Amino acid sequence: MEPLIAVKNLKKYFRVGGGTFRGKKGTLKAVDGISFSIPRGETLGLVGESGCGKTTVGRTICRLYEPTAGEVIFDGVPVFSIHPKEMLPIRRKMQMIFQDPYASLNARMTVGDIIGEPIDIHNLADSKEERLEMIHELLHTVGLSPEHATRFPHEFSGGQRQRIGVARALAVEPSFIICDEPISALDVSIQAQVINMLEELQEERGLTYLFIAHDLSMVKHTSHRVAVMYLGKIVELAESVELYKNPLHPYTKALMSAIPIPDPDIEAERERIILEGDVPSPIDPPPGCRFKSRCSYAMDVCGEEEPELRNFSGHHVACHLIK
Repeated sequence: MEPLIAVKNLKKYFRVGGGTFRGKKGTLKAVDGISFSIPRGETLGLVGESGCGKTTVGRTICRLYEPTAGEVIFDGVPVFSIHPKEMLPIRRKMQMIFQDPYASLNARMTVGDIIGEPIDIHNLADSKEERLEMIHELLHTVGLSPEHATRFPHEFSGGQRQRIGVARALAVEPSFIICDEPISALDVSIQAQVINMLEELQEERGLTYLFIAHDLSMVKHTSHRVAVMYLGKIVELAESVELYKNPLHPYTKALMSAIPIPDPDIEAERERIILEGDVPSPIDPPPGCRFKSRCSYAMDVCGEEEPELRNFSGHHVACHLIK
């Protein structure tokens, strides 16, 4: 199937350090040459430890960060070749739901104005009456009431605020939504409600998601395919069922062993993989495999040659052990 979005060798570097109290200058390689694609109507889960570059990937794809190198093809259009002032048509089709519902909504704006702002920017309503009708319909879509439109964000719970963030993203009728850990700041009881809502919206509207998360058990149920990131690199990518059933990369195996299983008998028999060693700095990382300092299977070649992400019958993995 032709992908809606294709990411090719994406890189995003930040210059850090310098000055009296900032230490030695260097280059933080937050995203260092990753590639993937997402077919229409599917969800790609992007998982990994905090600081591995997941959020930077999402923000760079939609050009909240300007890329250092690479290419993003969205619906046949090379996104990075477009002048920033001409990005409005692309931004309408590519939206983002942010991690923190407390910080991503303007506290001085009513909910109606928050949802109505993208409608105004893209000139989607011909009159005030039509604008108000669209806002009320969006609130109903995410499980809120029309009377909520006159209230301010501080009057809502975390789950309700995230629903408002979803309504804002849906206001411009996008085809692709980047979900940046949309449930990590919510109570467990609310997380399932938000996930169910996102899945229903995907089915109804044919949406395509990049679902960024660190909750592996949640990603398993929401994603068609899963990509595992480690220090700016994708180390494994496969169908969701295949990845959880047969993880190949040592890092992925360690992550999977940390997922609790409700059955106490099975949990007691499982082997928990404890990673040892230090995480390399993303500032000018060492040559070779970035996981080698924590890998019990590391070989000489791991410190000399960086493993490529190779395809084994649809299961992609970057590891010298796998041949």
